[in-house]
Amino acid sequence: MTQGEEASPSSADRRMLEALVCPRSQSVLRYDPRLQELISDQAQLAFPIRDGIPIMLISAARVLE
Repeated sequence: MTQGEEASPSSADRRMLEALVCPRSQSVLRYDPRLQELISDQAQLAFPIRDGIPIMLISAARVLE
């Protein structure tokens, strides 16, 4: 991957991401490829994806403003 190129999840990764829900609100998450985060609009939290692994801990989430 070159600089400025965004990682895009494979079809298997997409299915896995679509199956995840917010641990706080149980709502659907949306993927932000630029920031590599899963966003819970309902809970106003952003969960990081590190090395391709979603970190679904509320304590690891960034609060959205």
